[in-house]
Amino acid sequence: MSERSASTATETPIRAIAHRRREDDATHDLEEHLRAAARSAGQFAEAWGATEAAALATLWHDLGKYAAEFQAMINSADPEAHLEGVAGGPRRRVNHSSAGALWAMQRFRSGAFGRLLAYPIAGHHSGLPDWIREGGRIGLKDRLAEQSHLHRTLKANPPRSILDAPLPSTGVPKGADAGLWVRMLASALFDADFLDAEAFFDPGAADGRADWPALSSLSPKLDTHLARKAAEAEPSSVNRLRADVLQACRAAAARLPGLFSLTVPTGGGKTLSSLAFALEHARRHGLRRVIYAIPFTSIIEQTASVFRQAVGSNAVLEHHSALGPRPEAETVRSRLAGENWDAPLVVTTTVQLFESLFASRTSRLRKLHNLAASVLVLDEAQALPPGVLRPITAVLDQLARHYRCTVLLCTATQPALGKVFRGFLPDEIVPDPPALFRALDRVNITLPASGERWSWEDVASEIARFRQALAIVNTRRDCRTLRALLPPGAIHLSTWQCAAHRSLLFRQIRRRLTAGEELRVVSTSLVEAGVDLDFPIVFRAMTGLDSLAQAAGRCNRNGRLDRGRFVVFRPYEARPWGHVAQAISAAVAALRDHGERPFEPAAFERFFDELYWAKGEEALDKFGITQLLGLDAEKRREGDPFDFRYRTAADLFRMIEDDQDTLVVPYDRAAREAIALLRRNGPDRYLLRRLQPFTVPVVRSAMSSLRERLAVDDVDGVAVLTKQELYRPDVGLDLDTPGGPAIEDLFV
Repeated sequence: MSERSASTATETPIRAIAHRRREDDATHDLEEHLRAAARSAGQFAEAWGATEAAALATLWHDLGKYAAEFQAMINSADPEAHLEGVAGGPRRRVNHSSAGALWAMQRFRSGAFGRLLAYPIAGHHSGLPDWIREGGRIGLKDRLAEQSHLHRTLKANPPRSILDAPLPSTGVPKGADAGLWVRMLASALFDADFLDAEAFFDPGAADGRADWPALSSLSPKLDTHLARKAAEAEPSSVNRLRADVLQACRAAAARLPGLFSLTVPTGGGKTLSSLAFALEHARRHGLRRVIYAIPFTSIIEQTASVFRQAVGSNAVLEHHSALGPRPEAETVRSRLAGENWDAPLVVTTTVQLFESLFASRTSRLRKLHNLAASVLVLDEAQALPPGVLRPITAVLDQLARHYRCTVLLCTATQPALGKVFRGFLPDEIVPDPPALFRALDRVNITLPASGERWSWEDVASEIARFRQALAIVNTRRDCRTLRALLPPGAIHLSTWQCAAHRSLLFRQIRRRLTAGEELRVVSTSLVEAGVDLDFPIVFRAMTGLDSLAQAAGRCNRNGRLDRGRFVVFRPYEARPWGHVAQAISAAVAALRDHGERPFEPAAFERFFDELYWAKGEEALDKFGITQLLGLDAEKRREGDPFDFRYRTAADLFRMIEDDQDTLVVPYDRAAREAIALLRRNGPDRYLLRRLQPFTVPVVRSAMSSLRERLAVDDVDGVAVLTKQELYRPDVGLDLDTPGGPAIEDLFV
């Protein structure tokens, strides 16, 4: 059917249904849903000038629901009738998403812009698709060949005011990456669709979400908090330098939005100083929110707690990675449970941030539009994995250039990213980083001699000589092994313990440190960033130079001693692999040239050059993401610039080397109460937030073994541990308990 013949068809007014509520059989009018969602999507996309395109795509996204087949289904007794099939799931429903994509192609006469709108319209249930068939999955190209979906929809005579809505007057900005533009457009559509559906299915949810304070109110609160801390701080050279860093951040906030770096040694106060920059910069330049991304889930709750103390508990959204229903278990409730980052201050992980930026699933993409006109702070930027560094820096470049974002790379060990950003160099906030590093040098460093190795018994014997000592190792299994060799009372810290458990232990550690009590702690790298611990001596298993510097920052952190001691050792038993093995090799190369001053910027420059470039530029995009998504203009597919492989790229993109699942553990009474609510009511975003402190990352093979042994219950797609004996009060999840599954270790 041509556009002309469609527009002259006789319209018979009908009342079509978009959704049906199970509890009271209430119905959601389809036209009202389309128009309300389109208004919201247009508002979401205003930040990057795509209001008209987002509103139009959203207005057409559910056109297929007008078809008689869909209306018959939604009027049936099936409460999940409006859900389409999802990847890996058994559900087969009436296809209602292809009709709007086909209509976009028809209105734009099969032009490029119609195809760009077709991606998010066709993917608003099952996620953004590949253009062509990949791995047995049907592609958008095949879906657009099935004209019958549009014919059935037009036969039902949808409102002409929807079909003939005005076309956008603007498109993809010059120089902007079309693939990312589509993902941002999809985010606006998905979130607007979800929020309007949520308002129907759960009318009280919107009221609970609308009480975030204004971003502009947070900067004065932080200033008051920092002034109080300064007044209470003991006079010292370290505290004077922290004040200088804070002043530099406040002054830099007036600079124009763009790409910044904050290079401050550990203990230099960069966490709150970087927040001061972000909040004041956002206030001055009319930006909408601050998103603070941290490389480790293990410290997210600590940073969020620091921020809540500074600006108020009602201003901070703490969003961990991965906790949420599996896609094959999707229901109406689970579909609406995803986060959309609508808070003024979001604390999340770099895994969550970048795996969302390269995602295809609707629940993960819905938050992306809230990145526009925001300040993105990447804490510990040196922890970005080399294997995905090229696509990450490409998308950060795009966000800064075309989506009104300011990006702050915040670290004690600034990586050599200049070559990766290709001329888009960060604007350094601290006037003289080398001088600051020299001023904050407060430890004596002992490096291992060539060929020197220690057994775990050797390490334990050395630690036992000291009244207060911290040892940091590379794996959770090493952590448990070493702790078992220490005198009674030693504390174990790893991500086998849930966040609530670790928070309790951190309080105990700080109290005992302050009281001067005997204290020995063995931890994985989770204590190396964002954790305010101050030990007189720290032992560290050999690792990358960046992690060595972070570990040294837990030694004499506040400068109370003349000099602290930092001892690096090589354990016999440990056999590093993957990224850690590469980082150790790069560290050895850097230490050959800079062993006398291993933690100054020149040493880190050498280390990161070796880590990033030793294997060639191709190693910075080992999954080929830039080509799959057309992120790099120099490598875009020849002949078809809009051949995007969204689903394939999402499947390949990995911030960590091992696939993990998230397990909820019944750690304490609060955890058990939240689990009971999950069983009774199913998931929603507020309940998932309550459950976050009680989660443990588990490699996928171990999770499968737990399910086989009936130790895990899947509650609406959320994995819950059912055998309490597998979670120990001293070391957390114990998968080596007799009868438990064997597992492979992780470097976390």
